[in-house]
Amino acid sequence: MTAEPAVTPHQVPEDGEPDEAARQLYLAIIAEGGRIPFAGVADDGRPALRQLLDIGLVMVNRMDRCYTAVSPRSVSDRLGAELRSEATRLLVRAENLPGALDGLTRAYDAMPRPSGRSGGAVHVEGHVHIRQRISQLVSDCRSEVLTAQPGPRPADALQVALAQDVQLLQRGCSLRTIYQPVALAEPPAIAYAEEVTRHGSQIRILDEPFQRLIVFDRSVAVISANDDNSAAAFISDPAALAFLISGFERDWTRADTAEAAALGQGPGRTSPDRVGRLLARGLTQRAVATRLGISERTVAGHISRLRDRYGAQTLFQLGWLMRGARDDR
Repeated sequence: MTAEPAVTPHQVPEDGEPDEAARQLYLAIIAEGGRIPFAGVADDGRPALRQLLDIGLVMVNRMDRCYTAVSPRSVSDRLGAELRSEATRLLVRAENLPGALDGLTRAYDAMPRPSGRSGGAVHVEGHVHIRQRISQLVSDCRSEVLTAQPGPRPADALQVALAQDVQLLQRGCSLRTIYQPVALAEPPAIAYAEEVTRHGSQIRILDEPFQRLIVFDRSVAVISANDDNSAAAFISDPAALAFLISGFERDWTRADTAEAAALGQGPGRTSPDRVGRLLARGLTQRAVATRLGISERTVAGHISRLRDRYGAQTLFQLGWLMRGARDDR
């Protein structure tokens, strides 16, 4: 009598789906009428066989000394029921978790904090550590967040921020953000702005340079500590906080609402006009590109269109004509 061959254990995929080798072996068994002798599986097919056995798509028939195919429909019904049961268990656990940690949460909230007079700045390096510390501040926030975002934000960062900010707003906190026009130029940024606005966030657009800033409950401010934003300073000094918040409120008052900016209300809201306004102030082409966060090639294209519009032959003449046009308004 032929004994059942030993089969090396195999790591079953988490989703319960067989890999390509296991699929091909299953189809080969089906082609043989749904049965294949123990000796009919080659050594290199043992991992795939082990996977089919673990998933349940193949069963051992010791009486006939063969492997028998099992209906995928019955397997999917069984695995589906197991997954639904596991999902229910996880949902119940998620509902009970806040209560289970309630005592620790109260202890954390009651933890002594440094007094305001001893505040200063804590420097944190590395994007991962900065995001972790900001996430903690978002979680601890109880009333208000002020943010100034001068440049574009990566799509992955926006995705993380969206989940955090929606939860913040749903807790009843307020969120006010100032953007430069270039920061809301990409679809992910527009989608983020639309979603947080729907949950009560306020957004304004300021077509001027300003520094990146986040303020939580007017007690902690976060600013960049270097040019590539890989280091940040977390400031709790009352005098420094008052200075930063005052600057934010000044910029907020001068900024346009998102609706007004989208409708082009106010002077110089298109990209060429923004370029022209800066040229009229005497900035060079490179300085304009840096200020708006766009390439010099893009600036050159806008300048070309502005020259055609104003009939200017030189950059100096264009700046002069645009300055005159602004004075006539």
